[in-house]
Amino acid sequence: MTDYRRQTLVRAPLSEVWRFHSSVDGLVALTPNWMNLRVETVLGPDGEPDPEVLGAGSEVHLSMRPLGVGPRQHWSSRILEREQRDGEAWFSDEMVEGPFPHWVHTHRFTADGDDTLVTDEVAYELPIDRKSVV
Repeated sequence: MTDYRRQTLVRAPLSEVWRFHSSVDGLVALTPNWMNLRVETVLGPDGEPDPEVLGAGSEVHLSMRPLGVGPRQHWSSRILEREQRDGEAWFSDEMVEGPFPHWVHTHRFTADGDDTLVTDEVAYELPIDRKSVV
């Protein structure tokens, strides 16, 4: 298993950053155009289509075709948890279909005055047969 961690200071208050990351629109805005991202379906925790907020249990089904090469790749994620407290917020999503055997992404948001510290932590396993590496 491999872990990746990155922190970014966003020059906006926590409430705005949290709201931006609360819907699939935030993901679309942050994805580079060369990924050719397509949102296939978004379902809320009770199966309702296109919820305003991606709460725990919501599912996002995407496809992408990086650089316009090859067939579209499908990726489905489920929101595992979503919490907000005074001065901090976080949510975690897990890939349920896609190219990795394991992928859990935790997004943490911490108020830092008028700014927000965004911390991304991803635990993943690469799609290779470990036996062939040894």
